[in-house]
Amino acid sequence: MSSDLPPVLLVHGLGSSFEHNWQRTGWVDVLRFEDRTALAFDLPGHGTSTAPVDGAAARAALEELLDEVGTVDAVGFSAGAVLLAGVAATRPGAFRRLALLGVGDGWWRGGPSAAEPLASALETGSDVEDPGLRVFQRLARSAGNDPARVAAYLRSAPTPPSPEELAAVDCPALVVLGDRDPVGPADRLAAGLPDARVAVLPGVDHMATSSNVRCQDQVARFLAGEAVGTAGRPAC
Repeated sequence: MSSDLPPVLLVHGLGSSFEHNWQRTGWVDVLRFEDRTALAFDLPGHGTSTAPVDGAAARAALEELLDEVGTVDAVGFSAGAVLLAGVAATRPGAFRRLALLGVGDGWWRGGPSAAEPLASALETGSDVEDPGLRVFQRLARSAGNDPARVAAYLRSAPTPPSPEELAAVDCPALVVLGDRDPVGPADRLAAGLPDARVAVLPGVDHMATSSNVRCQDQVARFLAGEAVGTAGRPAC
């Protein structure tokens, strides 16, 4: 067993929560089986968070938690992965190992304006016609969140670190995404990380990534120190 290893910080995606993204999908049980402790973190405007609803508050709350617990392993999905990557790029030693789920080269497309249609849809009381936006509307509601607060976080959420900023990440990283995820591929993202591997899930889209058992297996093995995925950047 791995009881001597640090806690595993779990940061959920947009519209979800620790309970919805990690507890219900079995991640906490998987980690418990590996004798690991799951550490909860809810993004502002989500779950049980009491932090002000903005991106700066998200980072401040996360860094405050890290100050309390010290170095951890961390797993983030989508918006949670963006937040973790930003902290990893500027806070050496924060993470022993870092798993980024549902992210790829697409996180640099569009810029802040790309978030506005989704934010507006979340603030709408009725379902919108666009099926992709409608999924996020229903996700926020099913997770017990206030869609308007989720929209407020989205509008101020941290932007993804650039490839140059990613070069400062000082821990091994695993990028996991489905081959049907429009945010992929992850070639540029993985190349920007000094020590990265990539695991691609066949037949999996964005929303199904974190609940996929193959994803859970890849991450559990990575956190245990096993070699998984394929090399993210060529040897120099």
